[in-house]
Amino acid sequence: AVLHDPDAIRTNAGDPYSVYSYYWKKWTDRAKGDPAPAPADEGLADEATLSAAVDALGDGAAADGGEATAEAPAEAVDAAVGHLPTLDDLGFAEPDAEIGSAGTEAARERLDEFLDEAVFAYEAERDYPAREATSRLSTFLKYGEIGVREAYAATEEAMAEAESDARPEDAPEQVEEFQQQLAWREFYTQVLFHNPEVVTANYKEYEVGIEWRDDPEEIAAWKRGETGYPIVDAGMRQLREEAFMHNRVRMIVASFLTKDLLADWRHGYDHFREKLADHDTANDNGGWQWAASTGTDAQPYFRIFNPMTQGERYDPDAEYIKEHVPELRGLDADLIHEWHELSPTQRANAAPKYPAPIVDHSERREEALAMYKRARGEDPDE
Repeated sequence: AVLHDPDAIRTNAGDPYSVYSYYWKKWTDRAKGDPAPAPADEGLADEATLSAAVDALGDGAAADGGEATAEAPAEAVDAAVGHLPTLDDLGFAEPDAEIGSAGTEAARERLDEFLDEAVFAYEAERDYPAREATSRLSTFLKYGEIGVREAYAATEEAMAEAESDARPEDAPEQVEEFQQQLAWREFYTQVLFHNPEVVTANYKEYEVGIEWRDDPEEIAAWKRGETGYPIVDAGMRQLREEAFMHNRVRMIVASFLTKDLLADWRHGYDHFREKLADHDTANDNGGWQWAASTGTDAQPYFRIFNPMTQGERYDPDAEYIKEHVPELRGLDADLIHEWHELSPTQRANAAPKYPAPIVDHSERREEALAMYKRARGEDPDE
């Protein structure tokens, strides 16, 4: 669900937006619809009504313990009277990840908790994965457990309260920063709406085409969280354990896959689609193409995250890393952030079960720059 139809916000020339900052200006100026009222109990169909409907459809099949017919098979009868199919019924295995609470009540509790305090420091805190600074609403929004109109209306109330309460002067700007995350969802939704091919194709085409390295062993190590780069491995293991990954870390692992391992972004997108509880086609695709410098309003090809610098900057005490990489829990943060510089003997003494870096970041950075220059039709040596 979105606040604005994906075809509703266009440039003055009538074209879809391809640059977020311009889209945001119009998005924030547009009036937002009020949340839909919750239906009254008497307006909902009860089991007897549903059973009667199935009886009529199935020419006498009783929904409450009756026989199924060709017109009303057992699956339809069960669904009609509220018997939800199990994962086995649907052909799915039990998830490996520990999924958090679900449902509208849990979603509203989470929203209230976030807007009570964390949102007022959102811009300053949200990039630090060890801190409870993000909303964690993405899965609830994805499955409609809470509506985006309700979430947005709550942020407007929080902003109004911030202006009247004893909050820091920049509190309204902090709330607006979170509202921008809702706008990003809709920006990528309209990109997908107007360009459905981006699910499998680059939004931005290069003159020659990108010659991805696509080493299967390196990609497999990335998926396992065994690259030897602590912040990358922590993110990939969080994904496996929780079916979730902090947004800053999503950017780090995506940059690492595409610009350190030189692997096609589609490998990462497919893995996220399989593992993320909050997978959203438009949002995930937009994020991956942003990282790979193939998307709309993407980062420049020469912007390449240093995974060790990112880990030291956004997880300085290695709290997040230690939470998800138990092999490193006994080490000082400084040693973790210097992992790539340690000798084999130092690594063996410090954390013998944790792998050495599978690639040299400095070398791969130069290879990535050359790869993109060739794709642009340029001389990589210049």
